[in-house]
Amino acid sequence: MAREETRTSPSTPIRRTPVSRTPPGGPAAGDGAHPSPHPSPRAWTARLLMAGIVLAALNLRPAITSLGALLEEVRDGLGMSAGLAGLLTSVPPLCFAVFGITAPRLARRFGPAAVVCAGMAAIAAGLAIRPYAGGTAGFVAASALALMGIAVSNVLMPVIVKRHFPDRVGSMTGLYSMALALGTSTAAAVTVPMTDALGGSWRTGLAVWAGLAAAALLPWLPFVRRGREPGTRAGAGAENPARTAPGATEDPAARPPLPITRSRTAWALAVFFGLQATAAYITMGWMAQIFRDAGVPAATAGLLLAVTMVMGVPLSFVIPRLATRLPRQGPIVVVLGVCGLAGYAGLYLAPAAGAWAWALLLGISNCAFPLALTMVGMRARTGAGVVRLSAFAQSTGYLISIPGPLLVGVLYQHSGGWGLPLALMAALMIPQTVVGVLAGRDRTVEDETAAR
Repeated sequence: MAREETRTSPSTPIRRTPVSRTPPGGPAAGDGAHPSPHPSPRAWTARLLMAGIVLAALNLRPAITSLGALLEEVRDGLGMSAGLAGLLTSVPPLCFAVFGITAPRLARRFGPAAVVCAGMAAIAAGLAIRPYAGGTAGFVAASALALMGIAVSNVLMPVIVKRHFPDRVGSMTGLYSMALALGTSTAAAVTVPMTDALGGSWRTGLAVWAGLAAAALLPWLPFVRRGREPGTRAGAGAENPARTAPGATEDPAARPPLPITRSRTAWALAVFFGLQATAAYITMGWMAQIFRDAGVPAATAGLLLAVTMVMGVPLSFVIPRLATRLPRQGPIVVVLGVCGLAGYAGLYLAPAAGAWAWALLLGISNCAFPLALTMVGMRARTGAGVVRLSAFAQSTGYLISIPGPLLVGVLYQHSGGWGLPLALMAALMIPQTVVGVLAGRDRTVEDETAAR
C-alpha cells in the first residue's frame, strides 16, 4: 500500500497491525495512538478544517468590496480627493504582492494553519481599527494590516486544502472558491443597507465586518496549539504519492530552482494575471461609484456590484472544468475579453438604463481569475514547477495591477467624468486577451526552460 511505503522501504515488512486494519479511505476513528503516515484528519478535525476554510474564504474580499460600496462616504468623511481614493484602491494588489511573498517562509517556520489564524486576527484588527484611526494615513495603515492578513491567507489556503484533503482537492477548491465569491458579493450587496440600519455612519458600516473575521479565527485555534499540523514537515508524507499529482509532495527547496523567468509562457501568464487583477480591482473599487454618478441609488449600486461579484460562484466551477478539457484555453480567454469590452461600452453609452446587463457582462469577464489559476496548474508539469510558476505569476501580476485603480482615479478627477477611465479599462482588455491566448497554449514551463 502507498501509505506504508511512505514510512518503510519496499523490502521492510509492515509490523504494526493497526495500520493493516486501516480502511482504504483513511485511519480508523479511534486510531489516535498510532497516527497514519497519510495525514487524513479524523472526522472532527476534517469538519473543523472545512469550517475554517469556508470562514477564512468568506473574509478574503469584504475588506475591499465593503469599501467600494461606501467609497463616496469615506472620501467625504476623510476629505480625500479622487486621486487619493484611487491610491486607496491600489493598496490591495500592492499588499498582495508584497506580503504574499512572505507566506511560504512564514508557513515553514510556524505552520500554515498558524499563519492563517494570524491572518484572520490581522483582518479583524485592521477592519475594526481603520474607520476610527483618524485621518487618511491611519485609514490606509489599518487597511494594510487587514490586507496583509488577506495576502498570506490567500497564498496558504490552497496549500492547506491540498495537504489535508488530497482526495477531494476539486470539491474543496470549489467550496473555497464559492465561499470567496459569496463573501465578495455579500459585502458589496449588504454594506449600504446594513450601514443605514445601524444609524447611517460609514464607520460603523465598515467596522462591522471585523466580526466576521473574528468568527473565522476560532476554528483555527486548535491547529495553532499543535504547531505544525500533520504533513507540513519535510518527509512527513503530507500526501499519498499514489493519489496526488507527480511531484506534488516534493519539497521545492530540495530541487534545483526552475529558471522561470526564461519561460515565455510564464511571462504571458504573469501579465494575464496582472491585467485581469487590474480589471477586478478597478471594478471592486469604482464600479459602484460609476453607477451612483449615473443616478443609480447607492443601495442599488452596491447590489449591482454584488451581482458582478456573485457571477464567480457558478463560473468558478464551470470555467476550470471546461479549461482542463481543452488543449488550449485561448477560446475561453477571447469570450471573457469580449464580455468585458461589451460591459465597458455599455457603461459608457447607457450606464443606468442597462445597468443589470453591464453588471452581468463584467461579472463574466472578471472570471478570468479562476481561469488564470487553472492555467497555472496546466502550464507546469511538476509540483515544484507549479509552486514556482504560481509564485512568479501572482507576485508579478499583482505588481502589474497596482497602477490601474490609481490611474482610473486620476483620470476621473481631471476629466470630471467616466469617459477616459472607461476607455482605459477597455483598452487594457485587448492586451489581456492577447497574452491570455499566449498563456493558454499547450506547453509547459519546464519544456521551455529546458530548451533554452
